[in-house]
Amino acid sequence: MRLRAVLFDMDGTLLDSAPDFIAITQAMRSERGLPRLPDKTIRDQVSGGARAMVACAFDAAPDSADFEALRLEFLERYQAHCAVFTQPFDGIEQLLTDIEQAGLLWGVATNKPLRYAEPIMQQLGLAERSAVLVCPDHVERSKPAPDMLLLACEQMGVQPEQVLFIGDDARDIDSGRAAGCRTAAVSYGYIHPEDNPRNWGADVVVDQPHELRAVIDRALCSC
Repeated sequence: MRLRAVLFDMDGTLLDSAPDFIAITQAMRSERGLPRLPDKTIRDQVSGGARAMVACAFDAAPDSADFEALRLEFLERYQAHCAVFTQPFDGIEQLLTDIEQAGLLWGVATNKPLRYAEPIMQQLGLAERSAVLVCPDHVERSKPAPDMLLLACEQMGVQPEQVLFIGDDARDIDSGRAAGCRTAAVSYGYIHPEDNPRNWGADVVVDQPHELRAVIDRALCSC
């Protein structure tokens, strides 16, 4: 079937949100008299969420006495500063324009809770352009289950096989495949150093956002 819509994961695929996570983590360390960590050390943990970043930044096990307080402080700070430095990856803005000019729908399916994802989309001027934003709040099961993508397809009025889902985590590709969507993995995202996107089973792997244009063009020509 001809492509009718493109869905993106948010963090590490559509948006480079790591700078906000890094700023918050470094501020928390500084206030506790701890030296600054290399930014890459924090960036490498972004895909694991707040738990992974807190565990790495404070060398704290999830079952340690102060871990939960650190995690909650991290999330509270992020709630207040979730779109200070976050921006679309280079090339994404042009890609979205190209998608829109091609008459395709686009949207976001993310494991980021709605209370963070929605204001980020609004502040970056993407909310009014996106056809759909699906978060864990909207489904019983988050990625890697297919629920998010199936709901997004339903809301956009398209069939899963008419959708390309793009993500930077194996959970994204597992979710897309389970839903029946075409899948593209991006290696420019928040990939753990020990992981390899080429092992996830995606239909295609790209190294830069601008390469996604050719992927979409090929999908538009296929039947």
